[in-house]
Amino acid sequence: MQVRELVGGSATVGGPDLTLEEAARVMIDEHIGSIGVVDGGKLVGILTDRDLVRAAAAGADPTSAKVREWMTPDPDRLSPDADVEEAAEWLLATGYRHLPVVDGDRLLGILSIKDLLWALEG
Repeated sequence: MQVRELVGGSATVGGPDLTLEEAARVMIDEHIGSIGVVDGGKLVGILTDRDLVRAAAAGADPTSAKVREWMTPDPDRLSPDADVEEAAEWLLATGYRHLPVVDGDRLLGILSIKDLLWALEG
């Protein structure tokens, strides 16, 4: 099975100038643990629930701190043609819990460890 089968063809995204509070609200509303950070249609970063915890622990003001200050810039990416097993090995090796899936410059979705567990179980 390829990871393209696990992503819906679009991801929840936000701009780098969103506040952490706005980004957290999107993540809560969408029931997701990360958002792709897009600028000019290009993926420039990823903001995860771990980044939000890190910001909170550092005392960042969520109403004024920007996503660009806390995101992981230029994140690793997977091709939609990658095998699910390959993706699982990558997440285990890196410790990531979310990984963008891109086709060229187009963000197709963000693969989560939960997505992989469901796919490998089935």
